[in-house]
Amino acid sequence: MMSGRFVARAAAVVAFVLGVGSAAISAWWAVGGTALLDTVGGEIERWGRQRSPEVVGALWLIAVLKAGVGAAAPVLVWRPAHLPAWTFGMVPRALGWIATIVLTIYGGVLTAVGLLVQVGIITASADSDPRALAWHAYLWDPWFLCWGAAFGVGLWLTRHRS
Repeated sequence: MMSGRFVARAAAVVAFVLGVGSAAISAWWAVGGTALLDTVGGEIERWGRQRSPEVVGALWLIAVLKAGVGAAAPVLVWRPAHLPAWTFGMVPRALGWIATIVLTIYGGVLTAVGLLVQVGIITASADSDPRALAWHAYLWDPWFLCWGAAFGVGLWLTRHRS
């Protein structure tokens, strides 16, 4: 049987990979890459193709934020001895929980709605992009859900028990 420590560390690695992977995609779009941009659809796709300085700056900010949240998972779960104690103290863990909740709710709600659209229970608007909706339902939104869930598992299994 797997120990809680092993599961927590594995979950932190999954959260790290999902976070850094998401950051890499955002960074790719920030440097001008267009691969998969058509899978996000709507205004976000249009903004990404415009390449205004504000959009590029926002993409870099998003990439850095995603990378930071992704890197936080192994730090908060593994508690590396070479890092100062404040990096995995109460405030960083609280921020980690906030990130976990936001990622999980954001990904969970959008995945559920996207899947309901895919099976026809909810009707998409006439001007929506069916391809982008499918990508959101099956990849982009579950990606955030899984990232948040993995981060949460790692935090939960390494919580301080009184």
